[in-house]
Amino acid sequence: MNTTSLPTVNIGSSEFKKNPYPFYARLRAEAPVYQTVVPGKITAWLITRYDDVVSVLKDDQHFVKDYKAALTPEQIKKLPWVPPMFRPLEQNLLAIDGEYHIKMRGLVHKAFTPKRIEEMRAMAEALSNELIDAAVKRGSMDLMRDYALPIPLTIISKMLGVPQRDQDKFHRWIKKLLDLSGSDGGQLLGLPAGIAMMHYLRRLIEDRRRNPQDDLITALVQVEEDGQMLTPDEIVSMVFILLVAGHETTVNLIGSGSLALMENPDQMRLLRQQPELIKSAIEELVRYVSPVEQATERWAIEDVTMHGVTIPKGGQVLAVLASANRDETHFENPDRLDITRQENKHISFGLGVHYCVGAPLARLEGQIAINMLVQRLPDLRLATRPDALKWRPGMTVRGLEALPVAV
Repeated sequence: MNTTSLPTVNIGSSEFKKNPYPFYARLRAEAPVYQTVVPGKITAWLITRYDDVVSVLKDDQHFVKDYKAALTPEQIKKLPWVPPMFRPLEQNLLAIDGEYHIKMRGLVHKAFTPKRIEEMRAMAEALSNELIDAAVKRGSMDLMRDYALPIPLTIISKMLGVPQRDQDKFHRWIKKLLDLSGSDGGQLLGLPAGIAMMHYLRRLIEDRRRNPQDDLITALVQVEEDGQMLTPDEIVSMVFILLVAGHETTVNLIGSGSLALMENPDQMRLLRQQPELIKSAIEELVRYVSPVEQATERWAIEDVTMHGVTIPKGGQVLAVLASANRDETHFENPDRLDITRQENKHISFGLGVHYCVGAPLARLEGQIAINMLVQRLPDLRLATRPDALKWRPGMTVRGLEALPVAV
């Protein structure tokens, strides 16, 4: 397979995030298993075809989340240094396998129930209305800062039990850590934010131990499985990943999804005329914009050959969801936004044992936030040139820095 004609790109850069789809289309056609270097100077293999991505996501016999199970001691030494205080975060749901993963996921399900998610509907509706009212008074807003961010951040914070006064701090910390994931040396640059967040989480968890509340942190502190409670480190890692996954990806679904509708006014009009299409519209938007661009890393537990390319034992594998969701062999006119699309087996929430726990919450928030925006703001339009929009750097997620709109 000749890859010499392919350009060298930094897949974590802001420039690449503007429009990664042509590059992914070339990879699907010319190099479906593509070797590259990601921040941290780690060699990784991008998997870009739908069928191959599905295979990787479902194959927990050859590809694992826990790097310690796949890498040799020599390979582990070459990984970027992780400060000791951050090592508990390596035990989060996205980085563990097997029985331990099943146990931890089961505990989250006990606290993260459909009933608790549905209880958030009224809050999402009230908050969306309130934020739109404020935007109408001003005549404009940054749709990211003033709308897409507050809704999921407020809701996951409420569910977890993070006081409202601390929500902005949390977002700044998480944004700093995610933005730096696309740069070499990001771990060191992110130290202050990481340290502040870890200290805060430990204090909050200890407070819930002493003063139980009706929230997820209290539920995680109290939950019991086979006579065992979660350790403080396990709770820290769980709260961290729920905060990140519970707001960061939905922020980008609402933001990038709204931009996609503004760029496709025929689809915006159709949704305005037929609000009952919102469920299929959200499924199409989550396919089209793929807020999670690549699934979090997996590691080859032995040599694996795909399409004539051998991924060696210990190789990092990135299943590119954004590419799979635009695969022309699975989606008709994949680069076209069609909110009435019926054959839409997108994989934006992953597959297999690591399927996104928060998918129902993301769908609920996306449906409410985007439908309300479309119905209440008939003159919603971009307030800058499309080419002036800046995309955030970083691995895994794809989202806008800001989205100025007129209302």
